Amino acid sequence: MELSNHFISIKKSPILFFTTKPPFSTKALTKPFDSHSPKLTSPAHSLQLETLKTLEWSSLCNQLTPFTSTSMGQSITRNAKIPIGKSKEESQKLLDQTAAALAVMESGPLDFSGIEDITRILDSAVSGTLLTVGELCAVRRTLRAARTVVERLKDSGDCSERYAPLLEILQNCNFQIELEKKVGFCIDCNLSKILDRASEDLEIIRSERKRNMENLDRLLKGISARIFQAGGIDKPLVTKRRSRLCVGVRASHRYLIPDGVVLNVSSSGVTYFMEPGEAVELNNLEVMLSDSEKAEEIAILSLLTSEIAESARDIKYMLDGIIEVDLSFARAAYAYWMNGVRPIWTSEGCGGISSGGGDYLFSIDIEGIRHPLLHGTSRKHLSNILGSNSLNSMEVDEDSMLDTGKHSKNVSEFPVPINIKVEYGTRVVVISGPNTGGKTASMKTLGVASLMSKAGLYLPAKNTPKLPWFDFVLADIGDHQSLEQNLSTFSGHITRICKILEVASNESLVLIDEICSGTDPSEGVALSTSILHYLRDHVNLAVVTTHYADLSLLKDKDSRFENAAMEFSLETLQPTYQILWGCTGDSNALSIAKSIGFDSDIIERARKWVEKLVPEKQQERSGMLYQSLLEERNRLEAQARKAASVHTEIMELYHEIQAEAEDLDGHVKALMAKETQLVQLELKAANSQIETVVQNFENQLRKASPDQFNSLIKKSESAIASIVQAHCSSDSLPASETDTRSYTPQLGEQVLVKRLGNKLATVVEAPRDDETVLVQYGKIRVRMKKSDIGSIKSDKKSKATILVPSLKRQVKQSFSELNKDEEVSHGPRVQTSKNTVDLRGMRVEEAAQHLNMAISAIEPLSVIFVVHGMGTGAVKECALEVLGKHPRVAKYEPESPMNFGCTVAYIK
Repeated sequence: MELSNHFISIKKSPILFFTTKPPFSTKALTKPFDSHSPKLTSPAHSLQLETLKTLEWSSLCNQLTPFTSTSMGQSITRNAKIPIGKSKEESQKLLDQTAAALAVMESGPLDFSGIEDITRILDSAVSGTLLTVGELCAVRRTLRAARTVVERLKDSGDCSERYAPLLEILQNCNFQIELEKKVGFCIDCNLSKILDRASEDLEIIRSERKRNMENLDRLLKGISARIFQAGGIDKPLVTKRRSRLCVGVRASHRYLIPDGVVLNVSSSGVTYFMEPGEAVELNNLEVMLSDSEKAEEIAILSLLTSEIAESARDIKYMLDGIIEVDLSFARAAYAYWMNGVRPIWTSEGCGGISSGGGDYLFSIDIEGIRHPLLHGTSRKHLSNILGSNSLNSMEVDEDSMLDTGKHSKNVSEFPVPINIKVEYGTRVVVISGPNTGGKTASMKTLGVASLMSKAGLYLPAKNTPKLPWFDFVLADIGDHQSLEQNLSTFSGHITRICKILEVASNESLVLIDEICSGTDPSEGVALSTSILHYLRDHVNLAVVTTHYADLSLLKDKDSRFENAAMEFSLETLQPTYQILWGCTGDSNALSIAKSIGFDSDIIERARKWVEKLVPEKQQERSGMLYQSLLEERNRLEAQARKAASVHTEIMELYHEIQAEAEDLDGHVKALMAKETQLVQLELKAANSQIETVVQNFENQLRKASPDQFNSLIKKSESAIASIVQAHCSSDSLPASETDTRSYTPQLGEQVLVKRLGNKLATVVEAPRDDETVLVQYGKIRVRMKKSDIGSIKSDKKSKATILVPSLKRQVKQSFSELNKDEEVSHGPRVQTSKNTVDLRGMRVEEAAQHLNMAISAIEPLSVIFVVHGMGTGAVKECALEVLGKHPRVAKYEPESPMNFGCTVAYIK
């Protein structure tokens, strides 16, 4: 057979049942997702698995499940198989992918809805099993959805660089576009049927079968109608029995089909189903064509199955890339939900330089971190956000996410955030304190934070967490007693530590809870000291908890040791769960026992034994010293917060003044340009007035009698002389030198402030009786003495700036003389943003200054809308007072019922 449109060409049906091996090897792919399959020695691998179990890594991975969008991603998170970087570079790449996914989420989530887990389908194709139409359509949908995902990332325009870490995952993937087209060409996935165009033979067979069925149906309907007319059946009946079309007839009337073949009889024996002799040949042809059609369809499915089998390796590689992208978005959504921040790596070899740049004193600096599992339990309304269906969880409403953060602030701060700070050079941290103080939880938090950073997860902390990259996180936490292996609690503990010492390297993090407890205290202290000295020389960092006070003395002999204590409130007899770095803590066993409800007599006898065992007054002095240190610390922290607040205000003010000073020259130039423009506008208006005077004189001259000529000439000459005098007179110009002592600045006037380096400032309040003036420099207002303020001298003013006041007065005078008998024509009364002055929300002084400046700057013969609002009426009264006194205001109309809160003023 020959398949159409050159997609498929088959002469014989392919045989898919391999007798030896599949056509290619199905080895492990190059994108494994088993986070526990690094190339480790057996002890290291098993110890790492035990550590992950101890730190409840699987529970944390399960928190990612609601944020995955594919069934494959869900399976990986449920089985705790998310990738963990096996090198610092791999972990950095995972963090970059998470950041890129967060950037994509800003413009909307990706659509993974069409991607299915077709691994079983691919394996079936490779093994030679014929794929069904539904399975082929599943492959096609997955290929198309995967291609849509990468196209969305590539079509992001300017953001494509931000998405580069995600594009790198899919850059070498073959999306099998031709295979997708072949399946779509041959199969209608909506109807789940093979199309006629799949092959030429199939099209011919179906065409012949259709024609034959029409002939057979027409023949049998005619015979059945005759039988019905002869009373051989209640109604015409054409049906199929034994894969052949036949007609129904009563047993008593079977003679109506003399050459018919009985194919079946009804259960009652009344009706016979007979194939007429004329239909035998057509039925035979129908059976043959039906078998040929099925064979042709099998051949097409076989060919498509073989195509998928040949491409199975590429498709699996592509699926792994899609899973990586899905997990990247799951990590991003998890970070958004947890309000997580991206960690950065620190490097000891760089002398205290973090990967983010800049010197730093701490190799670990994590502020306000919460254990993610405890933090997750405090946000129980996650289910309300995500809904019951975990798939397509990226469709979570962004406002709901934000509301989650708002509601969480109203809940008590649980879990309590802690600060973890370890200086460079520290190799061992010894944490002491009460049994219920949170030592183990704090240590687990550090271990989980290290694993989360390696896996590309953001941390539920504040600011920017900084920590080293650890090759192994090895923990001995909890009771390792084993009856099966005949191990006591101490034996199991020591056995685990022994394995840790064998596996740990100089890049490892070791966590040991209650080191060498459960044995004789003196021997436990000796063994603990020896172990800590070994860890000091062989690991990056070891954190241990203990009740052995002697271990806290190691810091005095070696700077590579550091102490920490869990804070305990002696007032409430409750732990605060805060870590005090550099301090040693008491167990507070008696206080805890008392708070639990122990018998007071037992507590008192225990206290007497303590006093006998401890040197006289040493315990009391230690407690008083500890309490005083806590009070001093709280006092210093309060002072530090206050100093930081004052420093922030000062810096804001400094930057504001600096910005104003830098832009002062620009303000001066802009002001001069504006004043020059105003002068030019007024000169243009004056010329227009002169032309108007001349034109009126000529018009009146034609109509006037000779005895009126002299009066018309005098009137016109007087008007023109006034305008010319306004431009030529120099008598009214201000003197170039002004006596500073007699100088009195006016409201709204620009002056020179000597103490600011002769900078320009504006007078915002009239001088007081105490010889002080309030001026504004940029956004800063300050009260100065009159002696520190000078007028703008002629050598510091442009020519245009000096002429402005005189020109304004004389041009206005000439305008009033020319138009005192006429109505002045102002601009159209249409409110725009340019002719509107909004005084709402201002103080009275600020509103007056703002309105004065606006009136001075607006063009002549304009209309200005002053919006003062209703309020208390103080701003309104101020505005009306300014409009009534300002020389440029011809008139103003108070607010009307159609325009509440706004006064309209007409400018001369």
